[in-house]
Amino acid sequence: MKTIKQHIIIIIFLLFAIPNFAQNSKVKGYWIDGNEIVFTFNKDDYKKVTHDNYGLVKDFKDLDIENVVVSGNFNNWSRSGWKMKKIDECQYELRKNIEDFDDEFIWEFKFVINNTYWAEPSNRVPNITPAIDEFGGYLNSNNLKLYTTIPNENGNVKFFLEGHTKAKNVILSGTFSRWDKHFLKMKPTDKGWELTLDLQPGEYQYKFIVDGNWMEDPTNKDKAINEFGGYNSVIKVKKWVTFNLEGFQDASEVILTGTFNNWNENYYQMNKTKDGWSKKLYLSGGKHHYKYIVDGKWTIDSDNPILEYDGEGNVNCVKMVK
Repeated sequence: MKTIKQHIIIIIFLLFAIPNFAQNSKVKGYWIDGNEIVFTFNKDDYKKVTHDNYGLVKDFKDLDIENVVVSGNFNNWSRSGWKMKKIDECQYELRKNIEDFDDEFIWEFKFVINNTYWAEPSNRVPNITPAIDEFGGYLNSNNLKLYTTIPNENGNVKFFLEGHTKAKNVILSGTFSRWDKHFLKMKPTDKGWELTLDLQPGEYQYKFIVDGNWMEDPTNKDKAINEFGGYNSVIKVKKWVTFNLEGFQDASEVILTGTFNNWNENYYQMNKTKDGWSKKLYLSGGKHHYKYIVDGKWTIDSDNPILEYDGEGNVNCVKMVK
């Protein structure tokens, strides 16, 4: 049941809430609990299974379950690696930290019974997708879909589209969802449409789809040219990052400088602490080079083993924000 691996941008290491579409109780296979993805299998949800080697379809009720495994493109469709825990006679569960998944937005998966039989989801399940083999050919079965970038009322980025109150459907689409046209449905308000996501630091492009018509964010002047000759709206998500320099208690002044302030030698004065010096900055996602200037003398962060040369041959410390 392999699929063509989809390279999808997403973000994900922060807190999650249950997806919009998952409010429908018919969604099968998983739910999200904090920073964990909880895979759930209930044998009463399945009527048919397919043999892995022979493709033979048989009734699920004819199987004696010895084990259940979660298999998907997140673990190279392993039939034995992600073994589920038996909860009762019908239900199995497996919890995985979101960090076990790399930067994908949509994953496909299935449950494997006794390392041999693929449990076939019902066609009525909303989170299904046709299974595709490694050559792009359609198989006579479906996989379950798992979304990792999901609406979260407590998220760090709120998207709002003013007006269009008579629209029937508004979708938020962008690089954080691989431009998916259906999943991120915005909620109507008295003044327009809104949706809050929890996104990791980084730069993202996005648009709104209003009743099928794509449009930029009219209130966001930050834009980027797209491959169609039009524009996408751009948002830069930042987070607070603390820099700590231990020691140098006798110094009278310590400056933090780096690529985030064009190596300004005066701007970010650090605060003295009982252990050394500290400074908190609001930084965008990605790689940042930095150094300290202690009473006029440049120095690296001795507690940071990650160093890189810049274009002029200087050695700088590296801070990754994600």
